Amino acid sequence: MSVLVIGATGTTGSRVTAQLRAAGHDVNPASRRTGFDWYEPTTYADVLTGADRAYLVPPVGDLDPAAVMLPFLQQARDAGVRRAVLLSASVTPEGGPVAGIVHAALPGLFAEWAVLRPTWFMQNFTGEHVHARSIRDQGVVLTATGRGRVGFVDADDIAAVAVHALTAERAPNTDFVLTGPETLTYDDIAATVAAVTGRPVVHRAVTPAQLRDHMAAELPLPFATLLADLDRAIAEGCEDYTTDTVHRVTGRAPNTFHAVVTRELTLGAPI
Repeated sequence: MSVLVIGATGTTGSRVTAQLRAAGHDVNPASRRTGFDWYEPTTYADVLTGADRAYLVPPVGDLDPAAVMLPFLQQARDAGVRRAVLLSASVTPEGGPVAGIVHAALPGLFAEWAVLRPTWFMQNFTGEHVHARSIRDQGVVLTATGRGRVGFVDADDIAAVAVHALTAERAPNTDFVLTGPETLTYDDIAATVAAVTGRPVVHRAVTPAQLRDHMAAELPLPFATLLADLDRAIAEGCEDYTTDTVHRVTGRAPNTFHAVVTRELTLGAPI
């Protein structure tokens, strides 16, 4: 078994790579750092050589990833990849926007497949996400979610489910909606980060339009608009649920936000 991991330096891809290697599997990590580029088809053949399974992270910020991903997946199938695991999102159903089109196409391309649909990452507050930078620089989390709740999920848990989907004897051939063990408001998030780090952190509520304009300073306007609309949906309750998927697939409970913040912001991560 040889597993191609696309997005291998990202939040989930780096963890999938590490967990696969720890389990003794052969891994080919692919990212722009290694010369792979979704938008350069000439980079496809090299990463596909010898691979029979693939973990797929869509190009970040692209609202139509199918345009580049479907030609790649057809080439991957022809090159010998027989199982593909796609990272999508809880808010994106099969056939829906963004990665939903790729999700819908996957079963027709591969006899073995899975789609991961995690909710919002806990690492949005500990890594290089705009929220994490805002916490570090200003002690503020800025959202348009109001009192909406989210079942934030640890990227380590997403990776654990991905590794199972990639390596299990029988392919899942389904999608997995992934959450953490509880739903939290962004006020809860700010209070937990403050309690663990000992630094003042607050959640500042803004309107979706204000959030869009704020994010458009560093993101393309269509993507900033999408993120603001997703915050509006959270405020309306679309993410206020949990699933048992992590426990059912891995055999252990998903990690709590408190545990993740303690692990990642007290062991050398900047805050």
